[in-house]
Amino acid sequence: MSGPNKSYDPVEVTPLNAEEIDRFVTEAIAAFAAATTVAELKEARIAHTGDRSPLGLANREIGALPPQARKDAGKRIGQARGRVNQALAARDAEISAAELEATLRAERVDVTLPVATAPVGARHPISGLMDLVSDVFVAMGWEIEEGPEAESEWTNFDALNLNVDHPARTMQDTLFLDPPSDHLVLRTHTSPVQIRSLLNRDLPVYVLCPGKVYRADEFDATHVPVFHQFEGLCVDKGITLGHLKGTLDHFARAMFGDVKTRLRPSYFPFTEPSAEVDLECFVCHGESVNNPDRPCRTCSSEGWIEWGGCGVVNPRVLIAAGVDPEVYSGFAFGMGVERTLMFRNSAADMRDMVEGDLRFSRSLIGQAR
Repeated sequence: MSGPNKSYDPVEVTPLNAEEIDRFVTEAIAAFAAATTVAELKEARIAHTGDRSPLGLANREIGALPPQARKDAGKRIGQARGRVNQALAARDAEISAAELEATLRAERVDVTLPVATAPVGARHPISGLMDLVSDVFVAMGWEIEEGPEAESEWTNFDALNLNVDHPARTMQDTLFLDPPSDHLVLRTHTSPVQIRSLLNRDLPVYVLCPGKVYRADEFDATHVPVFHQFEGLCVDKGITLGHLKGTLDHFARAMFGDVKTRLRPSYFPFTEPSAEVDLECFVCHGESVNNPDRPCRTCSSEGWIEWGGCGVVNPRVLIAAGVDPEVYSGFAFGMGVERTLMFRNSAADMRDMVEGDLRFSRSLIGQAR
């Protein structure tokens, strides 16, 4: 910085000349106007408004002026800096707005275009089929009933007319819970829910009981130790085997379309009379029977496929639940969810249903509903 000037002669400090200051301002405004990006404007700002800028250096020279001249020079420098800062602010607003508009234009998204969503999972076909079965019976006026998976021996066996010597009560088929003295088992069927419904509900009773069941079965293509069933129970006055047949025909059509059913005599401790429910083969429709030229692997050329069991509720079961068999009668039926899913969707291996492969679930999306 120049030394103090004792006499009033502002011309001695060249950067403080009015012409020089105007030139500094003009150069700064031109540099701001030439900048096209925020980065370029930042460089121009440092060059023309910083401590080492021409105006910044000129401001330092004010101290070299005599006291009488400092006021005029300070006013001249302040006004020049004000003009430069106004030009800088205006140009900064213009560039920022232009860059924002360019960014928005480049990142514009057409929200009307269709997009392909990437599903992160899939609903299991067994869950979908159980909901479908429930919907069919709710539409008929039935109710859905559920029960615990750990059941007492009484509700799982005794109340269903399965005496203590019945083979199903041995350790070979039933999974007992420790300690054995508690007489608790993992339910082997959903029939205990029927007993609970008769004990807890007012008559008449029309309930569907879907749920998970457990048995000491092998794990292979047609058996798993943990599977699902849905059982239906109807107890009312005047119920006959004809009501059972009509209900099953409607149910079968809801599951498989225009399919025929038949009741084949069988035996179950909790129903009397009892029957197996057979479906007409979906593949050969009976044309393979006694026809060696057209064998059918699906039904083994028998023309029918076993679906589940059914029958008129045994009076002993009604009595165990406190229902007078002289006044009320009823029917019951039960089918495996996995078996029904295999029929509906041509699933060849039951193990695919428990391995958690999303490809399997996604391949059946919509088919189980």
